[in-house]
Amino acid sequence: MNTRSLPRSPLARSVAAWWPWIRRALVGGFLLLVAFLLVRYARTVDWHDVLASIRSLPASVIALAAAFAAASFLLYTCFDLMGRRYTGHALGTGQVMQIAFTSYAFNLNMGSAVGGVGFRLRLYSRLGLAYADIARILTLSMVSNWLGHLLLAGCLFTFAPLEMPPGWKLDSHGLQLLGIGLLAIVATYLVLCAVSKKRSWTVRGHTIELPPARMALLQVGVSALNWMAIAAVIHTLLQGRAEYFPVLSVLLIAAMAGLIVRVPAGLGVLETVFIALLSHQVPQGQLLGALLAYRAIYYIVPLAFAAVLYLRMELDARRQRAP
Repeated sequence: MNTRSLPRSPLARSVAAWWPWIRRALVGGFLLLVAFLLVRYARTVDWHDVLASIRSLPASVIALAAAFAAASFLLYTCFDLMGRRYTGHALGTGQVMQIAFTSYAFNLNMGSAVGGVGFRLRLYSRLGLAYADIARILTLSMVSNWLGHLLLAGCLFTFAPLEMPPGWKLDSHGLQLLGIGLLAIVATYLVLCAVSKKRSWTVRGHTIELPPARMALLQVGVSALNWMAIAAVIHTLLQGRAEYFPVLSVLLIAAMAGLIVRVPAGLGVLETVFIALLSHQVPQGQLLGALLAYRAIYYIVPLAFAAVLYLRMELDARRQRAP
């Protein structure tokens, strides 16, 4: 039967007639939301303390921390490049990396609903990707990000557990048990990707496919390097006042806490966890100064670049649509 010849219902004709206006309203609403969140985020930042923390650091320390931050963002864009391979879409490498960078910067500062999801939906769909493929890219990116986290946390908690502050109920033995459980999760995923005969599942109408074993290993490896680069930013800014692996352990714990306490940019969560777990090794003032500098280098500066990049992409898209 040729379904194209079937008459459309009055409701369908009405939606089709109004759809261009509905779409413009949705896009306009999204842009206004982004602008509102940018202004609100800027008001939450204590710019005096941030600038003071930056000024107190040697230029060489800032440069090295910025290099590690750039490496982290570059590694993160690889998740979307893997998503291109996973879905088979034909967008260029530069386009994919720009979308991933922009989404990640907004995700860090404004939460996953706006950055990780909203910006990817907006930018990928504008370039012609189907929503099903965008959903698969999102899923692959999120899974990849947490696989590396679980691997590193599992290894550190199991084999080099963090020395907990005096009086904490969770001791090193408890961290070791948690680490073993995290490693088991990563191992299960890798084994499923390597040997499972069933490669896909349908959940609420969405198909989830296991990637090949080689891609699964790449997911874990790239993500682990990304988390290590993030920790290297903080470790560099602490200027040797704490060893690298304890800093990495605390960062991973802070990420878990931020996942539970859903606060945009993890404001206060990161600082609270670092002060709770490292203030017995690093003076609180120096620790806070390093964390403020970290927010400036890893959150605020990339957000400024991402905002300009997003504006440019929007203007380019408008020029391409213009007659």
